[in-house]
Amino acid sequence: MKRRNLKTKFIFVTGGVLSSLGKGLASAAIGALMESRGLTVTFQKLDPYINVDPGTMNPFQHGEVYVTDDGTETDLDLGHYERFTSARMGSKNNYTSGKIYYSVILKERRGEYLGGTVQVVPHVTDEIKNAILSVAGDADIAIIEIGGTVGDIEGLPFLEAIRQFRLDVGKENAIYIHLTLVPYIRTAGELKTKPTQHSVKELRAIGIQPDIILCRTDRFLPQNIKKKISLFCNVDEDAVITAKDVDCIYEVPLVFHREGLDNKIIELLNIWTREPQLKAWEELVYKIKHPQDEVTIGIVGKYANLKDSYKSLHEALMHGGIANNAKVNLKYIEAEDLEEGSTQELLHDVNGILVPGGFGSRGIQGKMMAIQYARENKIPFFGICLGMQLAVIEFTRHVVGIEGADSTEFNSNTTDPIIYLMKEWYDFRTGRVEKRDETTEKGGTMRLGAYPCKLQKGTLAYQAYKKDEIFERHRHRYEFNNAYREQLIRHGMTISGLSPDGELVEIVELKDHPWFLGCQFHPEFKSRPMEPHPLFREFIKAALNNKTS
Repeated sequence: MKRRNLKTKFIFVTGGVLSSLGKGLASAAIGALMESRGLTVTFQKLDPYINVDPGTMNPFQHGEVYVTDDGTETDLDLGHYERFTSARMGSKNNYTSGKIYYSVILKERRGEYLGGTVQVVPHVTDEIKNAILSVAGDADIAIIEIGGTVGDIEGLPFLEAIRQFRLDVGKENAIYIHLTLVPYIRTAGELKTKPTQHSVKELRAIGIQPDIILCRTDRFLPQNIKKKISLFCNVDEDAVITAKDVDCIYEVPLVFHREGLDNKIIELLNIWTREPQLKAWEELVYKIKHPQDEVTIGIVGKYANLKDSYKSLHEALMHGGIANNAKVNLKYIEAEDLEEGSTQELLHDVNGILVPGGFGSRGIQGKMMAIQYARENKIPFFGICLGMQLAVIEFTRHVVGIEGADSTEFNSNTTDPIIYLMKEWYDFRTGRVEKRDETTEKGGTMRLGAYPCKLQKGTLAYQAYKKDEIFERHRHRYEFNNAYREQLIRHGMTISGLSPDGELVEIVELKDHPWFLGCQFHPEFKSRPMEPHPLFREFIKAALNNKTS
């Protein structure tokens, strides 16, 4: 694969020392800087784990599963990429070892290797390189993030592939950026560069010499430390960049620019660009740091102790606060704690209540207790996916009076399946009727990706979006049972959003309430700091009104 006539330049981002240093955020911030200079960007996350995708992985292990418009279940870093840039992700933007090996094995079974011995080099590495090329398109810059930490056995084929890739396309078309840790040891009163030195040594042993080193630390690095890292890691002194801890993640592009990262990148890739236009980022950060008001939102879930499980949700709520010039304080509440304690005690100090999506029966009763509390006490409520379904069940039980109302997800023998697995539904994207049941593979029973929704005028939803039709991303199996629709409407529930054929209930509201809305989709996946999602904007607005009323 000798290709030196590509339009696209490639930036490979690797990480060392330990996980969770912020490669995804760093990659997204680099993308934001490149866009600010007038370049078009795209991204790809290469994840070393063997799962084909993160769709069936427990959030405690992997964090949030992010969903793209085309229905691909991906790593949460793709959410960072979309929030920081105008790039939109899809199936080509996230590859795992499982996805790569699966493709290689299928080719071997079809005889495409002509009976040859299939090996990691060249067959697996060629598959990885082809995946990298597939994402480039017409973008000026493709930022490729390698998951995991240098030294992990699972990541070796990916590192070998990107080593080869630079030889294929030429060093003027591909650079390596390595993110490491420079800890400050308080007892010694010193910044320590040894972890960075060892990490770079590990990378160079594989055959990759980083062009730029991002140093994650809690303070700006003095010049003598940069000089030391430059000397021992064989990089230019101006290529040692402080990746300083920040109070707000949207400050990262500004920190990188201050350190000269974007100038160094365009120098190494030999690109001519305009000067960066960062005023919008500066105004955004100022607005976040200088709110005029604040509000507290209670998030009732079952992964409350792991914030990465709700990463997009957290950001979307912050975006809603930005739109209202308010700081949003998040109070995570374990649903099971509500089952064991006092609802009043745990929820009395919140201005709005949100019940997010999820799977399984754990914590269901606690979530419904929170919904009932919000409904009866006129507290603004936002239910997302499972949160909407539970709002429907709670309303059916306590307002309509059908005590046995339930979801077949939790009770397959319920006599009143208000939420159930719809056996057939029309897929507006494929133009065909999809069929599913309990025996279908887990991924096959899901409604995934962006679907159209028609809004009813005069509702909270229409007031938020101000348009007749919207497209929102889904990730769920169970649906609202239309057999109960008229009954719920008679008792005060409004169906404000439906699929174009009227069969799939997408948004429900309550009439006699300041702001009570549940949606079947995941609006958090489409919220951006510069473009807060309409529903989050209106939810925070309602919570602020509740605070002052």
